[in-house]
Amino acid sequence: QVQLVESGGGLAQTGGSLTLSCAASGNVRNIAIMGWYRQDPGKERELVAEVPRLARPKYADSVKGRFNISRDNAKSTVTLQMNDLKPEDTAVYYCNAHVRVLDDSHDWWGRGIQVTVDS
Repeated sequence: QVQLVESGGGLAQTGGSLTLSCAASGNVRNIAIMGWYRQDPGKERELVAEVPRLARPKYADSVKGRFNISRDNAKSTVTLQMNDLKPEDTAVYYCNAHVRVLDDSHDWWGRGIQVTVDS
């Protein structure tokens, strides 16, 4: 099992910045990918950004150039720096850890953290 604890988030003005952090514990050595997803009420959860253990990050087109994801494998943490925030970035953000063990894989999720961008 993997436990994920998120912090950061809150309220920001349009054009402002916020930082989300996520710390993983438990079976962290098998975490292949860590990332952030977000979800608006009534919509599906969507990928914001993710970073594999030994590969380049991947970003949703809507956040490219504005958000930066970083991962510290030694500390099992992932951070999302969000700049130039827009009202459409408002959502609940979820930390994700994708674990792979041999041919089996499983996704673990944090409880979610609210980000609100005020226009």
